[in-house]
This record gives sequence, C-alpha cells and structure tokens, in this order.
Amino acid sequence: MDSKNLMKAAVVNEFKQELEIKEVPVPELEYGEILVKIKACGVCHTDLHAAHGDWPVKPKLPLIPGHEGVGIVEKVGEGVTSIKVGDRVGIPWLYSACGECEYCLTGRETLCPNQLNAGYSVDGGYAEYCKAPANYVVKVPENLSFEEVAPIFCAGVTTYKALKVSEAKPGDWVAIYGIGGLGHVALQYAKAMGFNVIAVDIQDDKLELAKELGADLTVNGMKTDPVQTIKDQVGGVQAAVSVAVTKKAFEQAYHSVKRGGTLVVVGLPNDELPIPIFDTVLNGVTVKGSIVGTRKDLQESLEFAAQGKVRTNIEVQPLDNINEVFKRMEDGKINGRVVLSIS
Repeated sequence: MDSKNLMKAAVVNEFKQELEIKEVPVPELEYGEILVKIKACGVCHTDLHAAHGDWPVKPKLPLIPGHEGVGIVEKVGEGVTSIKVGDRVGIPWLYSACGECEYCLTGRETLCPNQLNAGYSVDGGYAEYCKAPANYVVKVPENLSFEEVAPIFCAGVTTYKALKVSEAKPGDWVAIYGIGGLGHVALQYAKAMGFNVIAVDIQDDKLELAKELGADLTVNGMKTDPVQTIKDQVGGVQAAVSVAVTKKAFEQAYHSVKRGGTLVVVGLPNDELPIPIFDTVLNGVTVKGSIVGTRKDLQESLEFAAQGKVRTNIEVQPLDNINEVFKRMEDGKINGRVVLSIS
C-alpha cells in the first residue's frame, strides 16, 4: 500500500451493517488544517450509534467513525502556526466550531449550531490518517501513551465537564449511573475533585472495578433498588450523573437526587426522560444536559490524567477487530474502554 495516497480505514457504508476495512485516499489538507498519523483511537458508544444511524440527526455516509483519535502530526497546511510537525495531538468530538456565534463567544463552543463532529459529520480516527483544523486539536501530555490517553478525548472530558456543571462541592455525595467506558473515568474524576462517590451498575464485574477505583459505595441495580439504597445510606445525592444508555437508569438517577440537587444527563439512549413536575418544583431539582467539553475543559481533564489522578482501564485491539468490538459493546461485555491500535 502506498501510504502517500491510500490508507487503511474502517468505513460505515450503510447503517446497521458491518464496517468495511478498506483502503481509502489519505485526506487532502486545506487552509488551517493538519494531517495526523493516528496511533490509537478509543471506541465510544457514540460510534456504535453513528454506525447504526440511531439518532435524529444522521451522520454522513460513507463514514469513518472515531472521535478519540490521537497521534503525531505528519503535515501542516498553510496558515497553521499553533501546531508543528511531530507534535502529539488528539482530535476530539468537537472537530470545529464557527468561533463567531454567541455560544463560541461566551465559552460555550460545544453548543455552536455550526459545529462539525469528528467521526460523525466529518471522517474520524478509525483510520491511519485523519485531518483536522489546527485550532481545535489538543496536545497530548508527554508522559501518557497514545493508548491510555485516547479515551480522555471523549470519555474523560465528557464526564469531567458533567461533574463541573453539576455544581457539586468537595465532600458532597455524587452518584455515577453506568460504570462503563465513561462511568469508570467519571468515578475517578469525581474522587479527584473531592466528592464521595456511589457507583451504580447492573453488572458485578463493573462494580468490582468501581471499588478498585475508589468508589465509596456500590449498588447493583438488578439486585436492589438504587434509589432506596441511596436514600437510606446518604439521604440522597447532591448530584447524579447518568452515563448509562437505558431509560431506567436515567429515571433512577433523577429520583436519587436530594432536595436542591442536580441530575446531569450525559448518556444518549434514543428515548424520553419522564420528569415529575410536582417533585421537581417542590424539591428544587435541576436537570442539566452536558455535551462533551470545550478545548479548555479538555486541557484540564488531560492534566488530571498527566498527574496520574485518572487512569483509563483499557483493552487494546487492532482496527481489524472493530466489528467484534461493536458486538461486545452491544452486549455490555466491555469493562472500561477498548482502544484501537491503528498504525
């Protein structure tokens, strides 16, 4: 294979079909863009939703998924000043934003209506090369390997941001619903931020991991009612973060919040969350949606990892195994995060 012209990639040709591993052209750079030789890319549940066309806004087809792609800058386009060849960078979900709207101008670029998203509206990191706007990539700390840092570019920044917007304070109790790719990282950020953490899942192996990562309390939602347990044990939590992908987990997360507390909605099941108006008003409960994080949030979340306060529980697989990885993800048989080794 002539790597100057072609690269290996995993491609979604049609929704709900297996990805095809094939050779495609290496992307051509435009003004302000860089070309990254991808070394590793985390596999997120969002990638599975993209491949299935699950959400109301559909991704482009054909599509190369992946929004946790990290690697080494191989080429820089005209007009690039902030990044140089040889830099270690990652390409996050927020591939680019307009920089001019009210959201971009007020530090809320993840709400930009004209944003592009890696591995969704543009091709992402399930490939040997990926191009990106230089202004929106973020540098990778030198002391972290590509494989271990990849999940921070989505799972890390997303959960860190969710905990920030929860407005919980050190010493407060926080519940994390779903101890998977995002949840196992959320738990560590919560501990590093000084919270007492309750981990809720329906699989014992994930709760064992939660204990190893410092959870103060674990609850198996299949064996006991997490809402009642949380109310009995701590009187309700100040914040509940639901990164699960089932409607029931979101309902339980809402009801486990104490008066004046906050539910932060992160996971994306294609469903509705029934919120009791009476309870919400009387109890002064806040419900917030939180979508990934800004470039600044990402830098902060990477710093936690660089300091060793957050470690991703990863399993490395070759790109060729992506369809098998997706199947395991659907079956809930991944403990932590699978990272694809690319080149």
